[in-house]
Amino acid sequence: MASNTTDSSPAADQRIPNENPLLDFSGLPRFGQIRAEHITPALDVLLAQAQAAVDHATDRATPATWAEVVETTEAATEPLSRAWGIVGHLNAVADTPELRAAYGENLPRVTEFWSNVGQNLALFDKYKAIVASPAYAGLTDERKKILQNALRDFRLSGAELPEEQKPRFSELQERQAALAKAFSDHVLDATNAYAYIATTEAELAGLPADVIEAAHEAAQDAGVQGWKFTLHFPSYFPVMQYATHRPMREAMYRAYVTRASELGATYGGGKTEWDNTQNVADILKLRKEEAQMLGYRDFAEVSLVPKMADTPEQVIAFLEDLARRARPYGENDWQELREFAASELGLAQLEPWDVAFAGERLREKRYAFSENEVKQYFPEQAVIGGLFKVAQTLFGVRIRKDDAPVWHPDVRFFRVENDDGTLRAQFYLDLYAREGKRGGAWMDDARSRHQRSDGSLQTPVAYLTCNFSAPVGGKPACFTHDEVITLFHEFGHGLHHMLTRVGELGVSGINGVEWDAVELPSQFLENFCWEWDVLADMSSHVDTGAKLPRELFDKMIAAKNFQSGLGMLRQIVFSMYDMLLHTSFDPDGAQSANELAREINARYHVIEQASFSRWPNTFSHIFAGGYAAGYYSYKWAEVLSADAYAAFEDAAKAAQGSVLDVATGTRYRQEILEVGGSRPAMDSFKAFRGRAPTIDALLRHNGMAQAPLQAG
Repeated sequence: MASNTTDSSPAADQRIPNENPLLDFSGLPRFGQIRAEHITPALDVLLAQAQAAVDHATDRATPATWAEVVETTEAATEPLSRAWGIVGHLNAVADTPELRAAYGENLPRVTEFWSNVGQNLALFDKYKAIVASPAYAGLTDERKKILQNALRDFRLSGAELPEEQKPRFSELQERQAALAKAFSDHVLDATNAYAYIATTEAELAGLPADVIEAAHEAAQDAGVQGWKFTLHFPSYFPVMQYATHRPMREAMYRAYVTRASELGATYGGGKTEWDNTQNVADILKLRKEEAQMLGYRDFAEVSLVPKMADTPEQVIAFLEDLARRARPYGENDWQELREFAASELGLAQLEPWDVAFAGERLREKRYAFSENEVKQYFPEQAVIGGLFKVAQTLFGVRIRKDDAPVWHPDVRFFRVENDDGTLRAQFYLDLYAREGKRGGAWMDDARSRHQRSDGSLQTPVAYLTCNFSAPVGGKPACFTHDEVITLFHEFGHGLHHMLTRVGELGVSGINGVEWDAVELPSQFLENFCWEWDVLADMSSHVDTGAKLPRELFDKMIAAKNFQSGLGMLRQIVFSMYDMLLHTSFDPDGAQSANELAREINARYHVIEQASFSRWPNTFSHIFAGGYAAGYYSYKWAEVLSADAYAAFEDAAKAAQGSVLDVATGTRYRQEILEVGGSRPAMDSFKAFRGRAPTIDALLRHNGMAQAPLQAG
């Protein structure tokens, strides 16, 4: 167990510390001891304690004060949230049939509790009474923000609905939670089920040596001859980029874009029981009904209430503007890619499974380097060391190895210290893809910073999860530059959570931050992956130890915005699809969600979507990940992050020095990271930048400040 962790839960007196590890809040989670059979008994205790606290807070005899209502409820519900967070985390990174069953069994119980809390009119009245009381004026700004957020959330949870409608509203929440879980399970199962077994050397042509070796090891582990390739991204994407064997690319592409669909059994070797088509339709119907019960036109209006954007129309106009600006670049990118594929690769018709392959070949020809060449300069330890150095230099902290129980041998644990050596935060780092771990990359909070009324401090702890290639052949894992960017992105989220100075749970770290601003710190940190002094310091060739050559770095910079128009249009398709799905789309109408996806792609992209593509069936962000009517936030926050990073560029230019400017980093830490959700995100941005954001830096960073060069 890590040392110097100040953590004593108010519920500690009622826990069973040795019998059930999920009821032990004295320190970090006891991952080595947690089993599926612990989940239900732990929730029996925690749900009962939480309900008792709510009953006390809503009792007529309980005064409407911060201490008696908010603190009492928080003291009992925070352990529930932490324990359920552990269960949810394990379900995402260490899936087993037993764990999945226990999670599914208890999900309705937890959802029902929170739904009932949100609809509890007596509790809502107590919060309103606190706001209306003379004592409200004497509360801190942080506590006032928590109370105002709570009143908003009560309304969105149906607290003001007629009593006879509340059971149906609760049913909507429980059913949506169950469908989201099923959606996620289907994606994971369909991804795990497919394998392409290569049996000839011809099928391996063009693939990097480490990818071939990993496939060989995977085949050995599976007890089959040859090389096993899967739909997990570290295995799948190199095939798309490098494999010259076109039938292999086609087979894997078809399997990838038909996962969890009615075509999965045909193309993916999966099962039609994993088809998410009906789940998508049902989720959309339930969201529409929820919005209408709350008095909103559509679910997008509900989603935007706690966000920076005001209306769906504002978001759509924002995306339309980006699409207009990006389209000429996308058209130019697509024209030159088709011309190159026809003249250099003999591909007169560029199929979807050819696009990444042709793009990588064009990049290699134009800029005389490949992503695989760059990858050799970024072994894991060098990258992590460089990442930590950026954070330590800019934000005045120290990061050191630490010890804690973990859920897998590959997971590592670190501590973040202040300059004086005192503990600031801790985090888990789980980098590699594996069976039983859902795809993608994310940061989640294991616990939040909390300054308790007794003076004790609970320090924050974060989960940082990626899906990179594991080490093979006795060599360390090496990361592509895109993977380096992903790691910086998630660590940016982690810093937002860990470096907060706010001690109130409701607005500590990422809590209470508007969803369309929460990507600011993550996208901001990505920018340092394009700086010479940063990359040179974090590179070390896996075989020779040599630093990244400046010549190769210059080629990377020249290629930075290679096909950026296509990339921008792809994100606009995702964002616009999400927004229109939750505004004008009729889930009971004749058009299906997949048909809408094809329509949106045809309207905004320049590359035709494959007729068999069912990518919405794996769009976990909006159907199982909290981004419903909010996927636009990636682009929305990118405006903020690019403009924030421009302050570092300006400082470096003025001083003729490095972008690792300590003074600017200190100001960013104080005005963005440390304040968490204690004030509106726009206020935090203006406090750091001195003005409102502009789109100029985003366009410049994407190479769209001038008209595109014409192909031909």
